Amino acid sequence: MTSYPTVEDLRLVDAVVRHGSLGAAARELLVSQPAASQRLAALERRVGATLFDRDTTGARPTAAGLVFCDQATHVLDHLGAMVERTLVAAQSRTVSVGTIPSLAGTLFAVLDVLLDDVVVQPEVEHGPRLLEWVERGTLDAAFVTIAKQVPIARGLLVTEVGQHDLVTLLPDGVPGRGQGRRPYVGQTVICCALDLSRDVLLRRLTDLGAHARHSATAESAVRTARERRCAVVVPDLVAHWYAAPGDRIEPAPVRSRVRLSLVTRSPAPSDLVEALPSLRERLDRGNVHARGRAS
Repeated sequence: MTSYPTVEDLRLVDAVVRHGSLGAAARELLVSQPAASQRLAALERRVGATLFDRDTTGARPTAAGLVFCDQATHVLDHLGAMVERTLVAAQSRTVSVGTIPSLAGTLFAVLDVLLDDVVVQPEVEHGPRLLEWVERGTLDAAFVTIAKQVPIARGLLVTEVGQHDLVTLLPDGVPGRGQGRRPYVGQTVICCALDLSRDVLLRRLTDLGAHARHSATAESAVRTARERRCAVVVPDLVAHWYAAPGDRIEPAPVRSRVRLSLVTRSPAPSDLVEALPSLRERLDRGNVHARGRAS
């Protein structure tokens, strides 16, 4: 086949199958029967197969014609919906929001509820890249934990969403740390700082005697701790999100605070600004059922 069929080709085949007659199809499409016959013959030459058996009683699709018609109907349905979907998208309120992998699952779930009539276009990346995209204008907003740790481009707005202390999550049955200046001697401790304090956190845990291991995301940190049956040090909101029955949440032996910020250009998207109070509440609340059981 040397070229793709046109929309008119598809409509013609669809009409011939529905009417069982080339003449009736031509009348529906407001073309002459000779013109319709010539178009169909040209299409069959390009396809390399006979699509219809034609005689004085009408036109009946061949096996190839039935397959072609099925595909033509599929394409025409999509084309018919294209304009409608485009108009819906044009009339919808949209906002592109990015965040880091550790926050993506919970953050986008909460935004989906709070911004029910807004289309949220999600992006998941590391903090520096997200800030770059906001600066360029290819991203409307970014929820990051490094806004207070890196230079922020002129013209960007930083709105604090919440401050979260590090805590220790102890999966059910895992003992707490020991006594003395090195309470983690002989113990593995998983950690995930969410910001740029990774190396400092690892060093401090090592100084406390721990075999410290950093995990790429908050969820993987908690899952690894459950598999290894050991403690995990994460920000308190993460511990509350992932706490399970029987888990315990204790103050971390390392004092550190993670600051979650919303970074936007000016003016900030009004939908996000209006949702911030509820967003803070829901993120802080986390897994309320697990939180009530953890102590």
